[in-house]
Amino acid sequence: MRALLAVLLLVVASGCATVDRNDPYATWRDATPIDAAMDGVKEDVEIAYVCFDREGATLDARNANVVMHAASLMKVAVMIEVFRRVDAGTFSLDDEMPVVNRFASVVDGSPYSVGADDDADPWVHARVGKTAKVDDLVERMIVRSSNLATNVLIEAVGAANVAATARSLGMESSSFRRGVEDGKAFRAGINNTTTAGDMARLLFAIYTHRAASRMACDRMMGILGRQEFRDGIPRGSPAGALVANKTGSITKHAHDAAIVFPSNASPYILVVMTRGFTSASDAEAAIARLAAAISGAWGYPPKP
Repeated sequence: MRALLAVLLLVVASGCATVDRNDPYATWRDATPIDAAMDGVKEDVEIAYVCFDREGATLDARNANVVMHAASLMKVAVMIEVFRRVDAGTFSLDDEMPVVNRFASVVDGSPYSVGADDDADPWVHARVGKTAKVDDLVERMIVRSSNLATNVLIEAVGAANVAATARSLGMESSSFRRGVEDGKAFRAGINNTTTAGDMARLLFAIYTHRAASRMACDRMMGILGRQEFRDGIPRGSPAGALVANKTGSITKHAHDAAIVFPSNASPYILVVMTRGFTSASDAEAAIARLAAAISGAWGYPPKP
C-alpha cells in the first residue's frame, strides 16, 4: 500500500503530462486535492513545496529550486551551528551569553538594533544589558522566533560558519549572509535566501542525525516541536500528528518547514514557501490546505 501511495504522489508531481484514460491513476490525477487546495489563490502568488518520505525520497515537489527570501527559516541553520559548537565543546547550553542589541551592518559596519515592537518575544529584550543561557536563546529563537536572540547567537557563531554548515548539509542554493533586521543590507538587496528543496534537506539532516550529534539532533527536533506558531503545516497535518516546525514571514513572504510524525504511520518532511500573499492569514490558510492535501494523498485524514 505504501508503494502504491508513493506512485500516486509521483504521478501528481508530473501533472502536466497528457492524461491516458487507460491509466488506472488518471481519475485520481484529474481530481488531485493538491491542485484543488490552490483554488482561489491569485495567479501572482508563487508557491513552492517539497515533501520527502522518511528515507529522503521526494514524494511530491513544485518549484523546489525557486529562491525566495528565507525570512525566519534561516534560524534553523543558526540552531544547527549552535549545537555543532556545543558538540565541539566551544560552549555549553548552560553557558551565559551577554545580551546586547547593537550589531554591525554587513554593508558598511554601521550600527543597527532590533526593534522590540518588531520582535515576537519581549523576554529577550528584557535581558538586554544582562545575560541569558544559550539554551534559552535557542529556544526563544525557534519557538517564539526571536530576532534579537537570533542575532546574539549569530554574533557568537558567525554568519559565515552558519552558511558553511548549511552548504555541507546540502543547501547549495541558499545564502545566509547576515543577521535579522539589518535594514541597510535589506535595502541593498543583501538578504538571506533559500529554497523549499534546501530547507527539506536541512530538516532531513536533523531527522537523520547528520546535522549534529544524535543527542543534539533529538534536542533540536524537541525544540521545533515546541513551536508556538502553528497555523500553517500543523493545522493541515494528520489528526494526532506531532509536528516539529519552523515558520518564517516577511513582507509578501510566508513559509513553513516541518517534520511531521503521524500517530500511526511513518514520518515525512514538508516545506511550503510562498511569495505574493498580502495577507498573512491567507498565506497560512493556503499552507494549511496544501499540507492537508498532501497528507490526504497519503491517506491520512486532516485535523478536524
